[in-house]
Amino acid sequence: MLKQTVLKHELLKHTLFRTMIALFMILIIDISAAKAAVKSYKKGADGITFLLDKGLMKVLVHRDDIIEIKYTIFNAFETKPSLVVNNNWRIHPAYQVAESKAEVIITTNKLKVKVNKSTNAITYTDLKGNIITAEDSDNKTITPASIAGINTYNVSTQFISPQNEALYGLGCHPLDSLSINYKGRNQELLIKYLTGAIPVLLSTRGYGLLWDNYSASNFYGAEADNTKFKYVSESGREVDYYFFYGPNFDHIIDLYRTATGRAPMFGKWAFGLFQSQDKYMSEDEIIGVKNNYRDNHIPVDAIVQDWYYWDPLPIGSHVMKTERYPHPKQLVDELHKANIHAMISIWPVFGKGTPNYDALEKMGGLTDITWDNIVTHTFDTYYDAHNPKARKLYWDQARDSLIKRYGWDAWWIDQCEPDNGALQDARRRSNFSIGKGIDYFNTYSLQHTKGVYEGWRRDIPGKRAFFLVRQSFAGEQRNASTLWSGDIECTFKDFKNQVPQGINACASGLPYWTSDIGGYHFHWKAADWSQPDKRELFTRWFQFGAFSPIFRIHGKGERALFSKNWDDNTKAILLNFDKLRYRLLPYIYSLAGRVTTDNYTIMRALTFDFRNDAKVYGIPDQYMFGPAFMVNPVTEQLYTSPDADKKTKVRQVYLPAASKWYDFWTGEVLAGGQTISAAAPIEILPLYVKAGSIIPMGPNVEYATQKQNSNIELRIYPGADGAFKFYEDENDNYNYEKGHYATFTFVWNDKLKELRISDTKGKFSGMLRHRIFNVVVVDGKHGSGPLVAVKADKRVVYNGRAVVVKL
Repeated sequence: MLKQTVLKHELLKHTLFRTMIALFMILIIDISAAKAAVKSYKKGADGITFLLDKGLMKVLVHRDDIIEIKYTIFNAFETKPSLVVNNNWRIHPAYQVAESKAEVIITTNKLKVKVNKSTNAITYTDLKGNIITAEDSDNKTITPASIAGINTYNVSTQFISPQNEALYGLGCHPLDSLSINYKGRNQELLIKYLTGAIPVLLSTRGYGLLWDNYSASNFYGAEADNTKFKYVSESGREVDYYFFYGPNFDHIIDLYRTATGRAPMFGKWAFGLFQSQDKYMSEDEIIGVKNNYRDNHIPVDAIVQDWYYWDPLPIGSHVMKTERYPHPKQLVDELHKANIHAMISIWPVFGKGTPNYDALEKMGGLTDITWDNIVTHTFDTYYDAHNPKARKLYWDQARDSLIKRYGWDAWWIDQCEPDNGALQDARRRSNFSIGKGIDYFNTYSLQHTKGVYEGWRRDIPGKRAFFLVRQSFAGEQRNASTLWSGDIECTFKDFKNQVPQGINACASGLPYWTSDIGGYHFHWKAADWSQPDKRELFTRWFQFGAFSPIFRIHGKGERALFSKNWDDNTKAILLNFDKLRYRLLPYIYSLAGRVTTDNYTIMRALTFDFRNDAKVYGIPDQYMFGPAFMVNPVTEQLYTSPDADKKTKVRQVYLPAASKWYDFWTGEVLAGGQTISAAAPIEILPLYVKAGSIIPMGPNVEYATQKQNSNIELRIYPGADGAFKFYEDENDNYNYEKGHYATFTFVWNDKLKELRISDTKGKFSGMLRHRIFNVVVVDGKHGSGPLVAVKADKRVVYNGRAVVVKL
C-alpha cells in the first residue's frame, strides 16, 4: 500500500508539472500556425502540395473516396513509412482542380475536397455540394510541448460537428460505462492495462476518419458547446489523417481495410466454443476437460492452456514443466484425436536467467520496459517488438520450443501492452529500435502480432493462424488477431459495459472481438459459480457470447459447461445456446467468408444497417449479428437481486423502423419503429430477425467440422425481399487465397414467394456436390426457435446448378 501511495504521489507531481509546461508552451507559440494561409500549390499525380505561409499541406487522392491529409509547420513532411497503412497506392485516380477567390477545389468521381485559402481548412462535400464534414477554421495545429522530459509537439485536428451527428469506433475500453455514441463525450486513447485505442471514427453523416499517429492521444467529442470534435496526440511533427467516404458504414470499413489490410480467414473451428480457465495446471487436468466435454456430447472446438505452465521457471522459458506436463506433444495429439484444437498462452516478456532472455539481450532485442510480475514478484522485461530482428528471434524461440514442436493450433497473446503501471513516463522515455516510446506508445501489439503472424505464415503454412490479443491498434486485423476485452470483473456492471465495447471495437474496423464469458475475476479471486446470482450472470453472458464473433469461456474458477457448479436448469440453458451457436455455423462461417472477401463486419452497430433512423444512435446494448439477427443482451440482474420479485422479467427493445421483425423464439411478427417490452425469462435472450432474412442452419454437431449430412435447414423470414451468400472452403488452410472456395447465393422475392438459388461459383477439394435444402418459410410458430423444424415447406435437391423454388 505504501508503495502504491508513493507512486500515485509521484505520478500526480509529474502530471501537474507537465500540465504547467504545456500551458506555458501554448501561451508562447505563434497561434497563426493554426490558420496558415495558402501561398501557392502544385498538382502531382498523387495529389496537391500546398505551400503555406508557415509550413506545408498535402491533399493525397488515393482513391475517389479515400483522401489523405498531411500538414506540418516544418519545411518537409516526415519520410518514415506508416506502421498502420500498408497500401502503397501505386495507382491514383484522375482528379480535377479548380480555383475560386476563396478556395482550391479538388474533384474526384465521388466527392469534392475544398481547401480554404485563408485558413487551409478543408471541407468535404458530395458531388452536389452537400457538406459531408468540414475542418474547423482553427483546424490543424502543431504546438511545442514537453512531456516526460522530452521536447516534442502536440498535434491536433478539429472538425465541425452538427447536433444530429453520431460517432462510433475508437476501439475497446473495457471499463467505459458511458453511451455507445461518442458525440458529446471524451475518450482517452492510449493503450495500457484495461484501456484501449483504435484511432478510427465512423460518422452517421457518411464518412470515416483514421488518424495515423501512434502516441498517447485523446478524443474530445463535446467541443464548443457540442458543435465540434477534435483529436489530439501528444507527440508528432505532422498531422496525418485519412478521410473515407461511404456513405454507408460497410463501405467505410471496406475502404479502411483497403488502406490497412484485409482480415484473413480463421479455421472453421475458431467459430465454435473455446473452453478456457485461469488456469489449467497439468496435462491430466486438460485431458479431463476434454473427456467431460466429449463424453457428455457437449459441443466444443478448443481448449486453452493459460499461463504458468512454465512455473517455477521464469516467464519466457517456453518450457512446459515436465512434472505437470510430461508429454506435451501427446497432450496436443490427444486433443486432436477428439477433434479439439489447442491454444496456448505465450507472453512477450522475459525473466532473467533464461536462454531466451540472454539471446534477445545479446542481439539488442530487449527494451528497458519491465512488468511487475504479480506471481513471482520479479520485474520481467519486454522484448522490442518494433525491431524486425527481435521479432524474428522471438518467433523462432516460440516456434521451436512450443508452437511447431508440439503442434499447437492457436496462440494467446497476453500482456501485449508494454504497461508498467503508474510509470507511464518511463514508457514514453523508452527507446525502441524505431524511435522513442512516446512516439510509438500505441503500436506494440500491432508490431508484435505482425511478427508472429509473418512467422506463422512462413513456417506453418498449412494451418490458419489465430491470435487472441489483449490489445489491438489500427491495422491489426491483417495479423489474424482477435481482440478480447481484458481482465474484467464478474459483475453485471462489467458485463453491461462489454456490449457497447464489442460493438465499437468492430465499428473501428476490427472484425473479431470477444470477452471472458462470466468475467475474469471477482475481486481478484474466483467467483462462486454455485451461487444463484453468479449463475444468472454467467447464463446471460453466455447467451451474449453465443452471438459474439468469437465464442469463449474464460476466467478464474471452474466454469465449464459440464461443471457441478451449474444446477440442472442452468446446464440445460447453457447447452441450448451452445447447440444454437453450432447450428448457426453455416450462417456464421459464410459471414466470416464475407469478412475476408468483402471486408464485412459481423458484429454491427445498428447504424450499419439503420443509419437513417436517429432513434438507434444512442442505443448501447442492441446490435446486428450479420444481416439477420438483432441481438438484445439482458445485462440487468432480474432473478437473483434482492428486489427480484418486484422486477418484470422483460427488457426494452427498440425495433428499427425500416423493417418488420420476427421474434426468433415464437415467430411473432412485429412492426418496426416501436419500443417493446421483450420477454426475457432466464432461458431467453431476446432475438429478433429482420424480415427478408435467409438463414442457413446446420444439424446438431459436437465440433465445427464434424462430418455432416448434406441437409441444411434454410429459414426464410417473409415480408421483404432478401438475399444471402453461402460460403465454404477447405476449413483450415490458405488455399482459399488461391481461389479454392465456393459460393452460391439465395435470393428471396417476397411478392412472388419465390426462392432462387444461383449456380455455385468456384470449387475446392472435398467440396459437396449434392445438397438438400429443407426450406422453411417462418410463419408463427412454424420454423421458430432453435430446434430443427418438424416439417419443411419444400425439400430442394441442389447439385450446384441454378434452381427456382416456388413457395
